[in-house]
Amino acid sequence: MENLLIAGTETTPQISFIKDTGILSIEGKSLADNVKEVYKPAHDWLSAYSKQPGKQTELSIKLDYLNTETSKLFLDFFTILKSIPNSKVVWNFSDEDEDMEEMGQELAELSPVPFEFRSY
Repeated sequence: MENLLIAGTETTPQISFIKDTGILSIEGKSLADNVKEVYKPAHDWLSAYSKQPGKQTELSIKLDYLNTETSKLFLDFFTILKSIPNSKVVWNFSDEDEDMEEMGQELAELSPVPFEFRSY
């Protein structure tokens, strides 16, 4: 299985899913209208990875902005993570961005996997 590396744009995040380390990173902004298309490669990769995951898996999300469609799509990712032993979501947010912190808390309440919060 190859690693997944997708460059970010002004409206889409950088996606870096590394199989050997189990570190899956989504970083930047997520406000594209075609969210399902943007995240399809990541969704497909995560589904395949879930069949032979590493010992630990961390989905690190560090976004400056995300739209409602992205938050709904993340719930699908969390459902896949639920099937992976020793997996968690790390929600990164700026100390000054209460909205992103609150969004992470709302998603954590709906998530079937553990959340860890990191401020920067």
